[in-house]
Amino acid sequence: MTTVDDIMEVLAEYGSPSIKKVLMNHGAQEPFFGVKIGDMKKILKTIQIKKDHQLSLGLYATGNSDAMYLAMLIADEKKISKDDLRLWVSQAYWYMLSEYAVAWIAAESPFGEELGLEWIDSPEAHIQAAGWCTLANWLALRSNSELDIALYEGLLDRVGKGLQASANRVKYTMNNFIIALGSQVPELTAKCLAVADRIGKVEVEMGGTACKVPQVAEYIAKIESMGRIGKKKKMARC
Repeated sequence: MTTVDDIMEVLAEYGSPSIKKVLMNHGAQEPFFGVKIGDMKKILKTIQIKKDHQLSLGLYATGNSDAMYLAMLIADEKKISKDDLRLWVSQAYWYMLSEYAVAWIAAESPFGEELGLEWIDSPEAHIQAAGWCTLANWLALRSNSELDIALYEGLLDRVGKGLQASANRVKYTMNNFIIALGSQVPELTAKCLAVADRIGKVEVEMGGTACKVPQVAEYIAKIESMGRIGKKKKMARC
């Protein structure tokens, strides 16, 4: 039976000082080994684990960023609870955890919308950001017949009014929410473009990295050119 200690040993073997430096430029903090995101699935094949609820909870509890990200990959969206996810988001100390790891599994769970709406009202910026990411992924996973379109139109109005005054990563995730909504809900595509135009250029401090803020009109136009407006995904995690 594979244990948390077993996986920590494998993660340590895959750690790289150069990758660690890159990740720290993006906001990662000690303790972590510096494992490439692309190597995470290799590790899962090595240890032959797909989903394991208890093991995922144990890995996340280590506080090691690499282990916390791997925990998301093996988390069971049918077994993880709202309280588990609330704890996870409170402990997600940089954006790869809050905006990806936690948001992805939250969106795949049955209560992603509920938590997303709860989190965007948090006084903590990283939890707000996780909320907007969760809602963006929820949109991509549910058919439009399951969505309360009026609710999401209201959220779009909220973003339009509040984005520029929001915290750094919250601005980034709100911008991505507009893209997700315009890409997933055809009846709101035009309004998303109009709101983005009114907001204007979104500037986010990226910590000296080469990352850029996606431009809403360009991104949606690209998706439209591929005939993928309204196309849904099977899972958020990748």
